[in-house]
Amino acid sequence: MAEKAVKSRKKPKMKYSLKQNLIAYSFILPNFIGFLCLTFVPILFSFILSVCEWDAGNASAITFVGLDNFRAMADDPTFKIATKNTFIYTLGVVPATMILSLLIAMLLNCNIKGRTFFRSVVFFPYVASLVAVGVVWNALFHPSNGPVNQLLAALGVENLPRWAASTTWAMPTLILLTIWKNVGYYTIVYLAALQGVPKELYEASRIDGASPWQRFKNITWPMVTPTTFFVVVMLTIFTFKVFDIMYITTQGGPGRSTQVLVYHIYNKAFISQEYGYASALAMILFVIVLVVTLVQFRVEKKFTDYL
Repeated sequence: MAEKAVKSRKKPKMKYSLKQNLIAYSFILPNFIGFLCLTFVPILFSFILSVCEWDAGNASAITFVGLDNFRAMADDPTFKIATKNTFIYTLGVVPATMILSLLIAMLLNCNIKGRTFFRSVVFFPYVASLVAVGVVWNALFHPSNGPVNQLLAALGVENLPRWAASTTWAMPTLILLTIWKNVGYYTIVYLAALQGVPKELYEASRIDGASPWQRFKNITWPMVTPTTFFVVVMLTIFTFKVFDIMYITTQGGPGRSTQVLVYHIYNKAFISQEYGYASALAMILFVIVLVVTLVQFRVEKKFTDYL
């Protein structure tokens, strides 16, 4: 009798647990189906296409070519230029955005008047339309009619830069645009981390006579190290897969001065319709991002152990 009573109590509990699991899975299922159809299957298809040749525009059959697509990169000058531009863009954007975001967050974390307003102002570029930002940025930095060059001319600057119209200045212009657009988001991230630092630590350090630099070095920086790692990883991934900024502002030009890897992949896939070669380029980009991220994880671990 006792065993039957235990079994009878278990059955309703099992049915309830199963019902709860089914409800949970029903909420997850739409997102899972979307991920499966729109992300996982295309990625898997890209892996397959990277060792094949396929011109979808002429409805040709998919042909297995082995590693020929990867060998072709050695003779592709645009691939080398795009890879170089991607690393230059990353090295220009990531450190500057991280440092500026931290400095602005430290200022906005102080007890100043109107800091809520300033937080909104700093964050606004991040939520603004990239198309609108790109158009306004091109107008501001127009070589002849832009307010920036007019101001520089009024200050007596000769040989005014042509900004996005120059092979020399196009990449720095896009780096400045990216920093300005994204610094607000990472400022909010750092601000959240700074507000989690116990105020007692700063009060104790002031009593001990620590200077502002010592407080930053021994309290602020160690406490925001995990956030810094997050910021660096997210910015690195973002800069390696950037496409929209180049497409809206310079279309990879002038020449190939702002053509990055993703833009080269776009051209090969949707302009030249070389889907196999474009997929091979995407795999190389995936490997580069993976290696850089793993190196960042290793550096972060050693840095954390050091602290």
